Amino acid sequence: MPSEPLKLLFRSVNKTIIVKLKDGSEYMGRLIKCDPTMNLTMTDTQELNNNGDIKTKFGKVLIRGNNILYIKTDL
Repeated sequence: MPSEPLKLLFRSVNKTIIVKLKDGSEYMGRLIKCDPTMNLTMTDTQELNNNGDIKTKFGKVLIRGNNILYIKTDL
């Protein structure tokens, strides 16, 4: 049975999320897949700068769960 944070993440599939990584980078995109180790697949992904403005546009990205600092949902 997934923990509450994982349940929230699974409910966020097909919704826009923001992911902050341990290296300080921040990405916004639509979550299309996640797994119990919090590996994420996102589409329409954009890297954000410190002001929250778009820095770089990507298509589909995979983010490994152990690199994630936090995830914002319900945007």
